[in-house]
Order: sequence, then C-alpha cells, then structure tokens
Amino acid sequence: MGAKKYLTIVMLMGICMQFLCACEKKQTDIPQKVQVGVAFYNQSDIFLNELIGCLKEQLGTFENDSFEVTMMVRDAAGSQRTQEDQVEELLTMGCNVLCVNLVDRADPSEIIDLARDNDVPIIFFNREPVAKDMQQWDKLYYVGADAKQSGVLQGEMAADLIKENHRIDRNNDGKIQYVVLEGESGHQDTIIRTESAVDTIKNSGIELEKLECGIANWDRAQAQNRMQQMIGQYPNQIELVLANNDAMALGAIDAYEKLNYTESAFPVFFGIDGTKVGLEAVMNSKLSGTVYNDKEGQAAAMAKLAVALVTGKGMDSLVFENEKYIYLSYFKITDDNISRFIQDEDF
Repeated sequence: MGAKKYLTIVMLMGICMQFLCACEKKQTDIPQKVQVGVAFYNQSDIFLNELIGCLKEQLGTFENDSFEVTMMVRDAAGSQRTQEDQVEELLTMGCNVLCVNLVDRADPSEIIDLARDNDVPIIFFNREPVAKDMQQWDKLYYVGADAKQSGVLQGEMAADLIKENHRIDRNNDGKIQYVVLEGESGHQDTIIRTESAVDTIKNSGIELEKLECGIANWDRAQAQNRMQQMIGQYPNQIELVLANNDAMALGAIDAYEKLNYTESAFPVFFGIDGTKVGLEAVMNSKLSGTVYNDKEGQAAAMAKLAVALVTGKGMDSLVFENEKYIYLSYFKITDDNISRFIQDEDF
C-alpha cells in the first residue's frame, strides 16, 4: 500500500472516530434524570394538594428503564421567606427544574434570582406572577387557568338557577340578597373571581343587593366562622352565597348546619375548583354548582413542560400564549352533569 493511500485511510479513520465521539458526547449531554422541585404556598389548600398529586402521577408516565423522574415537595406554610429558603434547598439538592406556587405572587424576585444563578427554569403554577416579573428571565413559565373565566361561569350558573327557581327570592322583593366569601385580601383570583361572578349575574338582568363580603383565606374553618357572623348580622336575609373556592362554600354550609337551620331556610351556594369534596357536595345537592379547575390538564401540561425544559425535547408540542403561558379552561359542574365527573373520582 502506498504511503499516500495509507495516509488517506488514517485521516478518514480519524474523522470517523471524531464523528463517533461527537455523537456519543451529544447523546450523553441529554440528561437522563429530571429532578422536579415543587414549592407551594400552603398544604392546607385542598385544590393544590390534589393538583400536586396529579403532577406526581403525570411525571411518573415519563419514567422508563433509562430515564428517571423524581419529585421533591416543600410546603411554605404561608411564609414567603420560608419558601425562598426552600427553593434554595431544592436547588442545592440538585433539582434541575422548579414548579413554584408563590406565597406572594407580587414578590418572586428572590426566587427568580436563585433559579437564574443556578440556570434552573421555573414553572409557576396556580398563582400567576405579575407580567413584568415574568419578563425578568427567558426561562420563566406559567401554567394555570383564567380567573375571570371561573367567575363568569360561576355567575352564569347562579343566574340560570335564579331564573329557573323563583323561590330563591324568599322575600319576594324582586332582587337577590347575597354575600361573598373571598380568598386572600388583594389576591388576583379573589378580586377577579368576585367581580366577574357578580357582574355576570347583573348583566343577565338579575337585580342584586350585596349584604357583605368576607375574607376567609380559601379556608373552610375560617369561612364557617365568617359565615356565622354574617348570619348573625343578616338573619334569614341571605339568599345567595358566592364563594371563591369550594372549601369556603362548604364552610358556609357548615355554619348553617351548626346553627341548626333547616335546609329549606338555606340560601343557594356556589363554589369554584371542583375538588373532591366539592363534587361530593354537588352530588348530594348541598352545593348548587362549582366551576371545575382542570387539575389533571394543568398537571399534564406542567409535567410535559418540566421534562421538555430539562431534555430539550417536546417544547414544540406545547401551546403557549405569549411564549410563556399555558392556560387550561374551566367548566361548569351542576347536578345536570355531575355524574360524568364522579366516575373519574375515587368516591
């Protein structure tokens, strides 16, 4: 074999080896493990617990013999400072993507800085940061639902029932006396859900008279106490209770039961979220309706996005608004369609 031909073969072999090494390096660069750190504001929130349970199930569907998915969860118990420390801990433990349900949606900068310093993307969920904060970094995303839609649907259900059942206007004065049980003071969903529900009822041609609005922080026990105060202030006058979530709607029912009111003297109650206990209450005709917050859809989107952010695969199959937001639709649940939903729940 001539020296020139031999040299050519050696060069070709070298190029092939470089190509094979490059391919091998490219393959090994793809992470074989997704470690999801989940930080949420308070474990007392029933909907969030159900959502996180769904997220764990959805993440599990991505696992196989060569690909591992783990999830670590931290509860901030309502403290922003605690949540910031927990996010730092999750990053130290090697989490390569974060799912954060903010304690204070208006104060995410410390958490964003921690994630950016470690080059770990964040999927915010359920509590949407303000728009300017979402622009702080290109690896920030949000998965949730449109709060206005939930209020509109709640208002539509209430308006339909009031028009169908004239006995709701118990004093026959041509207007509906109502109270609202609200989530946190100043919280985006609290304001939007309340305003859009009330406006929708009024826009349907029903005259309303507001008796009281009370903050109950999404909590059933607080709602019961607040409702008892309202009943004492307006005995036998309340005809409609609009609650920003199911837990508070159920707390309002608890108040009437504790005060030994007969069901014929109850107002009508509407919630939001479609939690398991909320669905049970609709099924048992205690709640007149709830608005289903699609926890399964949100969990599936979060899981898919988390894996895509770490592996770089699958982002093109996700549908974003403004390149950062994924919104799932709410839908109404009443006694007309509750049977379709309880089949999917473990009652």
